[in-house]
Parts: sequence; C-alpha cells; structure tokens
Amino acid sequence: MSSLLVHVTCGPENPTKAALAFFVAAAAVEAGHQVHVFLAGDAVQLIREPTRTGLVGLGTGALREHFDKVIAGGGRLYLSAGSCAARGVSDADLQGVPHEKAGPPMLVRLVMECDRSIVY
Repeated sequence: MSSLLVHVTCGPENPTKAALAFFVAAAAVEAGHQVHVFLAGDAVQLIREPTRTGLVGLGTGALREHFDKVIAGGGRLYLSAGSCAARGVSDADLQGVPHEKAGPPMLVRLVMECDRSIVY
C-alpha cells in the first residue's frame, strides 16, 4: 500500500481541524496505508492527555478515538522537538505515548519519501 504523511500545525484552538487530521489519518490506517503523523507548532499541544481525551471537533469526532486508531494500526507519530520546547510539552506529557521527537530534517525526509502528504 501507499504511504501518507499527515502534517498537523493547528492545535486545540481549532478542535475541528485538529480532530479532522487524525480522523483522516485513522481512515488511511484502516485502509491499510502506512501513515506518519508529524505534529508541529501549536499541534504538539494535542498530545497532552487532557487535550487528547477532551477535544471533539464539530462533525469530525473525538481526537482520542482517532488517535488510538492511528497508534493501534501502526501509525508513526513525530513531534517537533522545538515546538514542544517552546510550548512546554514535557517528557511527562509524552509518557506512554509512542512517538519520536524530530525536527525539520525529518519532516523534509518524510515529505520526500511518502507517496502523498496532507497538511492541516
């Protein structure tokens, strides 16, 4: 199957768009595609447990449900290390969350290697 990069830059301030990004990623995983989700900018705040659990988009569903499907289906999660530092997303916030901290070189690599990419 194909590979998809979902690059997310919106955070809890836009719950519908944030949930939609994971909704699409979950649909791609369920369709058998290899999925990479890269959170940058305000999107790194989505990883905090209260946000993951409580965020619901208008017509796009619950972030937690989509997030769990992505992870359970083998989706890879990347978080911008610089964005985490700038927004106070700590190792405690990331405990138990399968992820890789990365920077622009990884994002560029994923853009170049994945068959398709979507930005939210």
